[in-house]
Amino acid sequence: MNPLNDNGAALFFDDLGPRGGAPVILIHGHPFNRTMWAPQAAALTASGYRVITPDLRGYGESPVLAGKALLAELADDLVALLDRLGIEQAVVGGVSMGGQIAMEVWLRHPGRVRALVLSDTSPVPETEDGRKLRREVAERLIAEGMGPYAEEVIDKMLAPYNVTGMPEAAAHVSAMMRATDPQGAAAALRGRAERPDYRPALGALPETVPCLVLVGVDDVYTPVADAEALHALIPHSRLTVIDRAGHLPGVEQPQAFNEALLEFLGTL
Repeated sequence: MNPLNDNGAALFFDDLGPRGGAPVILIHGHPFNRTMWAPQAAALTASGYRVITPDLRGYGESPVLAGKALLAELADDLVALLDRLGIEQAVVGGVSMGGQIAMEVWLRHPGRVRALVLSDTSPVPETEDGRKLRREVAERLIAEGMGPYAEEVIDKMLAPYNVTGMPEAAAHVSAMMRATDPQGAAAALRGRAERPDYRPALGALPETVPCLVLVGVDDVYTPVADAEALHALIPHSRLTVIDRAGHLPGVEQPQAFNEALLEFLGTL
């Protein structure tokens, strides 16, 4: 749990596992924090990997830089973190917004990416309606706080049957959302509304940079069809659909998620 000051942001992060292990950086989604990756960090470090899980600026313990946080800035924060840790190249993975930040790392810093892990995410730019909605939600979070939003989206973040059937997971997801600073969440929403089209960069992903695409079978935000399109776009990618999961399969079905992740990492 170390703060890192660079690129204008002060990031808190965990750096776990053997320092000589192959590095994997895992990027949380909105509006969560690095604790969502605890099951993955435990499984990967037990297998000898070095796992870095940061809190993005404005999330978790990392301080807020209010206004607008472009995904490019969030990606640069993470590359600055890798620089400070002396890591030249890493497997870069993320879920939802975190997956888009992983794509942004590939777009801006391709030499730093050993492989990509993209969970429940989309490479397409935001639509005009989507941009309007994200900006409206940003203002709503500032006005209302995170509580009403957390109640509204919990059964979309997790499959509804897991909200009731996995109370500990649901409580953790809800607690992460409620603990997020509304200004930090709003800044990221405004920036995410302006994200570019990542499809050209992903379509050019070389064979030397493998990609794992994962998705929960009942994800309503980025359905299986979206993951299949992403898989078709990326040469040499592999697709894993996680049963009994929604938008956060790493939380809902950590064993299945970790098995797919470890199998993929073992091929590198």
